[in-house]
Amino acid sequence: MKTFTFYKPTELEGASKLLSGVGRGYLLAGGTDLMTEMKQGVIEPELLISASDIKDMSGIVWNDSGITIGSMVTLDEIASDTNIESRIKSLAEAAISIATPQIRNIATLGGNLCQRPRCWYYRNVRFNCLKKGGDKCFAIGGSNKYNAILGGGDSCYIVHPSDSATVLVALKAKVDIFRNFQRVTMPIRDFFIGPEVDVTRENILEPGDILISVQIPKESMGGKNVFLKAKERQSMDFAIASIAAMAKMENGLITEVGIAAGGVAPTPWHLTSTERKLIGYCVDDINVQAISAEAFADAKILGQNGYKLQLAQTYLERALNLVLR
Repeated sequence: MKTFTFYKPTELEGASKLLSGVGRGYLLAGGTDLMTEMKQGVIEPELLISASDIKDMSGIVWNDSGITIGSMVTLDEIASDTNIESRIKSLAEAAISIATPQIRNIATLGGNLCQRPRCWYYRNVRFNCLKKGGDKCFAIGGSNKYNAILGGGDSCYIVHPSDSATVLVALKAKVDIFRNFQRVTMPIRDFFIGPEVDVTRENILEPGDILISVQIPKESMGGKNVFLKAKERQSMDFAIASIAAMAKMENGLITEVGIAAGGVAPTPWHLTSTERKLIGYCVDDINVQAISAEAFADAKILGQNGYKLQLAQTYLERALNLVLR
């Protein structure tokens, strides 16, 4: 690991200036992913800017519009918050499913949303893959058991590793970003980008940008919501496939719905067409099995990851039965 300069600013403005200045600067949140990349030799920062003393990025605030969660709030704080567990169960379920208690004590929401892919070709310094500026995705024709079945196009087949991102897309959350010395708010689904936009990145953050917080609207609460995650090991593992679903009903009609899939695409996969097939319909008229089978019609199977298709369909069917019944 090469030497670097460490800064610990207390204001967003100071952190942003450091990130946009000369040199390879990285924002340090919990550090569970960033430090791993450094040890693996994937990145070599010249500057590390700690966000631990920036108050604007901390805290959980409830108001009439919903809830705002600072990007420096730890996964353990989310998992153990009784109000989140009772009102946004899927977010608590996702948080507690991530890694180990020790990691959740230091890993942050912002870090989880911005973590880099776990594809072993990206993580291995011996492979100069597309995501690292090379000219080839080694997963195509290589070892691709854990790679994407959706959204890869013909270029990069990483899967987005964040469980919290999958839930927040389904909950129709928004993100607050510090950009050009002002706060910018956008839907979280627009925060993530796939390889067709920029193969080297997974989100829209530019040098100097900082993810401040996440907002979950009140409209996404009050109904049923769930997060289901398939993983090889029962502890400290990433999703092979996951589904987050939210639904609200009134007089037997579905009035609000949100669905996203994780572990199957380079971004948290927003199942908008499936949502359209549900919204406004009577629960008793919904054929959950048929809708779940149609949801992944555009899947592109590689040599070793075909199992993900059936797994994702099955988990979607289970999730819909839980939130619609």
